[in-house]
Amino acid sequence: MSTAPTGTACLDSAPAQAAGPTARHWLAAGSVGTAAFALVTAEFLPVGLLPAMAADIGITEGQAGLMVTMAGVLGAIAAPSVTVGAGRLDRRIVLMVLVGLLVLSNLIVALSTSYPLILLGRLLLGIGVGGFWCIGVAIGPRVVPEPTGTRGTAIIFAGISLGTVAGVPAGTFIGDLFGWRAAFAAAAGIGVAVLVAQALLLPSLPPQRAIRWRDLPALLHVPKARIGLLAAFVMFGGQFFAYTYIAPYLVQITGLGSGMVTGLLLAYGTAGFFGNIVGSWVAGKDARTAVAATALVLGASALALAAFGAIPIAAIAIIVVWGWPSAHCPLRPRPSCSAPPPRRWRPAPPCSCR
Repeated sequence: MSTAPTGTACLDSAPAQAAGPTARHWLAAGSVGTAAFALVTAEFLPVGLLPAMAADIGITEGQAGLMVTMAGVLGAIAAPSVTVGAGRLDRRIVLMVLVGLLVLSNLIVALSTSYPLILLGRLLLGIGVGGFWCIGVAIGPRVVPEPTGTRGTAIIFAGISLGTVAGVPAGTFIGDLFGWRAAFAAAAGIGVAVLVAQALLLPSLPPQRAIRWRDLPALLHVPKARIGLLAAFVMFGGQFFAYTYIAPYLVQITGLGSGMVTGLLLAYGTAGFFGNIVGSWVAGKDARTAVAATALVLGASALALAAFGAIPIAAIAIIVVWGWPSAHCPLRPRPSCSAPPPRRWRPAPPCSCR
């Protein structure tokens, strides 16, 4: 659900030279994939818990939605900032600090009764999420050394997909049974387990090259890249602004119970998982068609839900269709993506979702 930046922000994706992956390599990649799962889950955890959180804290559901949107906005700011700020620090240490922010954020939210303090915790999560997308998703080929450099990345992206499919509905289910604070405490617990695993399993990961502030605007010199970035901002910004309030909408307008909402969130995520696969294939054939179709389905679904959301059967069908393109395919980092693109840019072969 979340975006994985590419281009100048992708670091350290060159495969390490080694005889071949061992069990330790696979476990190390699994620790990074689990971190991706925990981050995706935590980022959108309030979505399914919004009504309960708003009622307990004594705020409106609109205010509660800021827990998602503010984390996302800060994540977008943090992505380049962490990339540059990390400099030549060992990426193993950087990853552990980012997961530490995940743990701290969820503990603050789980224990706080103050809305401003909860927002502070969510802002810390935004830093962790933004930094991870720029650094964590690019180190798969270094964690699992093998000729193609894809299998380590595939494990990390599997964590993202699993968080999309199961993370939010699982958190909503825990919240329904034990209260919303228990869901955030569970997310913090997963983060602690990931920290321990990374401390034991991840090797030293010195950066391939440090990125400087003046490197970042290079991508904006490419006209098609500017259009693509603007389209992504409008399309997925609108998508997740609407998705944030899906639970209270289904409860108040459609009249569904909390158990039904949890099941529908699972169906939404499952549809997104398979949509990711199909969208990856379509993008490989014709990227413009894939983007246009995604925008059309997202926009039409939101409009249809506003028009027919009071009809339960219609709302359920619309949510499933809406989920199909919502989990976009993050571009697989390439070994060459650490260098700024030249001014005379030519389209690269399409990435596939692995």
